[in-house]
Amino acid sequence: MLSRVLGLARDVVIARVFGVGDGTDAFFLANRIPNFLRRLFAEGAFNQAFVPVLSEYRSQCSHQEVKNLVNSVAGYLGLILLLVTAAVVIAAPYISVPIAYGFMDEPEKFQLFVEMLRLTFPYLLLISLTAFSGSILNSYDRFAVPALTPALLNISLIACSILLAPYMSRPELALAWGVLVAGVVQLLFQLPFLARINLFPVPVITRGHPGVRKIKDLMIPALFSVSVSQINLLLDAFIASLLMSNAVTWLYYSDRLVELPLGVFGIAIATVVLPSLSRKHAEESLAEFSSTLDWAMRLICLIAVPATLALIVIAEPILVTLFQNQRFDVTDVERVTVSLQAYSLGLIAYMGVKIFAPGYFARQDTRTPVKIGIVAMTANMLLNILLVFGLGLGHVGLALATSLAAFINAGLLFAGLWRNRLIRRETGWRIFAIRLVVANAAMVLFLTWFAGNWVDWLDWELFARLVRLALLCVGGFLVYAASLYLSGLRLIDLHR
Repeated sequence: MLSRVLGLARDVVIARVFGVGDGTDAFFLANRIPNFLRRLFAEGAFNQAFVPVLSEYRSQCSHQEVKNLVNSVAGYLGLILLLVTAAVVIAAPYISVPIAYGFMDEPEKFQLFVEMLRLTFPYLLLISLTAFSGSILNSYDRFAVPALTPALLNISLIACSILLAPYMSRPELALAWGVLVAGVVQLLFQLPFLARINLFPVPVITRGHPGVRKIKDLMIPALFSVSVSQINLLLDAFIASLLMSNAVTWLYYSDRLVELPLGVFGIAIATVVLPSLSRKHAEESLAEFSSTLDWAMRLICLIAVPATLALIVIAEPILVTLFQNQRFDVTDVERVTVSLQAYSLGLIAYMGVKIFAPGYFARQDTRTPVKIGIVAMTANMLLNILLVFGLGLGHVGLALATSLAAFINAGLLFAGLWRNRLIRRETGWRIFAIRLVVANAAMVLFLTWFAGNWVDWLDWELFARLVRLALLCVGGFLVYAASLYLSGLRLIDLHR
């Protein structure tokens, strides 16, 4: 939660210092490339393949064998990422052509993108090794350090935006330097905690290591399936670069606000669920496996539904309070609002994928999610064409297509788990659903009444906006929580 709140503060600072323009378009697209590969490769496929194997070694092998596995994985991972990073940095002008094709008719903007890509891409190497370290700590139930690590990126970007930007030829270049500095700091931050559990990685290349081979076999198909939503977001950014100027930036701010509840709760639940599911599978405890997934589903419904409704109902007040100024005008507020609402519709599906995919990877089944990922990916492409170009919805169509594709992905993942009885029918869902409907209805009524007309917010000073928004959020939460309590839900009901 600390890292996500700092992430929100980072976005506020970026919006107020740099506003919306060619420089932010170039940075957000350049930064999306290493972040896409990070989520696809490091936090996505690699994490889903590595954690089950590490859990298996931890349960069945000696600590020295676990250490040998960690060292071998560090060697192969580091070597591959170093080669990829060097190749991209050298060939950046050529790689940038298909990625930033929409910038080609603006040479200055395109060159800025190339320079930013060279600065931000090494972050993939650094953050992948950081994610590798975090996976080890999570598997040993050390959740706090990996959870706090992203906060360092936000601190670095805030500091560079304020302190470094005035000295750059283009102020937005400070953001790219902030990403690079953060990668170094994040990796160094986690290493001492690995030493405490005697798993400090010493990279070695061990030919034919069975654990590395198993991770590779699990990882190759998982590369596609686990991060379908990230691939969809990358496609959104690419198509957005072909649309009107500033579309990339509008989609970025929409995505970041949806990422706030997703990152605080959805990813946190998924992070805890994967090691647990891996152990339950290793112990052949099918009932506990199902119970863990059911518990995660209830928590996600409890969080995602009100978050979705709140982002839709009070989108304008949130954007006016956090971002609106001379560099982020009313038109930007209106454009970000509609794409934010479209992205918000898929929040429960994004969270669902985060817990359903581990249900397969914990059992070392990567083939089924690949097939489902292909279906969702194809659907997203077709929906992009239909909504953006067919119906002319522009950047809003991109956001809506991503949400609909996420529902297809989550629905098919759930159906597969249900069909194989890995999720079983548990008691209490009917009364739980009734409580959710009542509580969310009460919350929406309060937010609609108390927010009033968002246009009025434009005339208020920043302090007045902040106070009103804080009252909205706190009041909405209290109404929601009180409604759940009065309908009979207790904290003990959320204990698995």
